[in-house]
Amino acid sequence: MDLTTNTFENTEFMIEEIKKKLRMASGAALKASQLNDEQYEELRDIYEMVAGKNQFSISEIEAITTELGRLRRG
Repeated sequence: MDLTTNTFENTEFMIEEIKKKLRMASGAALKASQLNDEQYEELRDIYEMVAGKNQFSISEIEAITTELGRLRRG
């Protein structure tokens, strides 16, 4: 999958993969429709970091969740 292109589908894919990897209980934590186009690169950075790790400490999960929350339109 080519994630270099800023599309709604790519955004949705990355969010779902992050949620699966972190075992986030709340699906409402972040939705693709809540992101601005300018935040795509930041989301991709988070996705690549999460995809590259097998385990996360609780503090890492909290930090990632905080960053995802910061990306929401507000």
